Amino acid sequence: TQTRLLLLSSHNSEAAGYNIVIMSSEMFDSDAKTLNRFVMQQSHDHDLVILMNAIGTSCKLIASAVNRAGIANLYGLAGEMNSTGDDQKKLDVLADDMMINALVNSGVCSILVSEEKEEPIVVPPGRAGKFCVAFDPLDGSSNIDCNVSVGTIFSVYEKKPGSDGSASDLLRSGADCVCAGYVAYSSAVEMVFTFRGGEVHGFCLDPTIGEFIHTRPKMIFPQDGGKKIYSANEGNSLHWDEPIKNTVDHFKKNGYAARYVGSMVADIHRTILYGGIYLYPADNKSPKGKLRLLYEGIPMAMIIEQAGGIASTGLFQGKIGKVSELVPDEIHAKCPIIMGGKRDVQVLMDEYKAAGLDAPTL
Repeated sequence: TQTRLLLLSSHNSEAAGYNIVIMSSEMFDSDAKTLNRFVMQQSHDHDLVILMNAIGTSCKLIASAVNRAGIANLYGLAGEMNSTGDDQKKLDVLADDMMINALVNSGVCSILVSEEKEEPIVVPPGRAGKFCVAFDPLDGSSNIDCNVSVGTIFSVYEKKPGSDGSASDLLRSGADCVCAGYVAYSSAVEMVFTFRGGEVHGFCLDPTIGEFIHTRPKMIFPQDGGKKIYSANEGNSLHWDEPIKNTVDHFKKNGYAARYVGSMVADIHRTILYGGIYLYPADNKSPKGKLRLLYEGIPMAMIIEQAGGIASTGLFQGKIGKVSELVPDEIHAKCPIIMGGKRDVQVLMDEYKAAGLDAPTL
């Protein structure tokens, strides 16, 4: 028998000689709320629409490469190391090239910082614009070869007044970040995005039309704290300070489940949707923290806080502060991160107080 795809408003049970796939006209959106449309409605900034279109296009290319990685022989190492000493995978290099090419040719960027490049990328004057973008093109790439979720993270700044575009335009705290987002590549491709001072929104890539569609309006943490989940690399627990150890012990004794993917995008995405807490603290092994401030810490902190959560440094350089208030001293500066709902982050703050430290009540 043959198979024919018919668009019908009513259902026919069978037709001679054919298997009929019934599709209702209600399945097609004649007023699709795309990412570009959302950005224009929210910002009325044509340059920002162009920028987000370039980021969206590069993420579609990355999604295609991730989905075809096995067939296209994109697993394995590229034989190089990135700016922070991690081995580069083939997909790391490809994703980085895709992001850089899209942003340089958008005409709205002046300076780019990538995890994969030691030095900033300066856009030629003829193609330069007002935005400065920091990004991790493929977060969690150590998981690529075993087919675990990976993602892209980005933060966007504007050039300082009078600047021609230099790395110093990005060496600012999260208070100056214009917008931030991440994209998760998994069973679906989802972008989570926010403007400074705004709400957090989610967009899912519809592969049939090649557009990110607004599917998660006003994303917020579960008000009751949500599921009891803690997420941490416990392989580092020997190096943690006592309040961190005591906090994780508290979670274990109170029925929390441990969930740690090892891809920050996947772990943070789950934490926003389900609740719980994500911990990657400073410790004796990594006193400055492990995650990069410009393209991991600041954008994720902006998203977490504007979704109603907490983004703390934990104990860092002798005090407890906010990730969003840290100022990078160089483009690949590192930071510690404690991110989650108030219910669970407060447990850690109480442990700091018990240790005689000045910690906030959330």
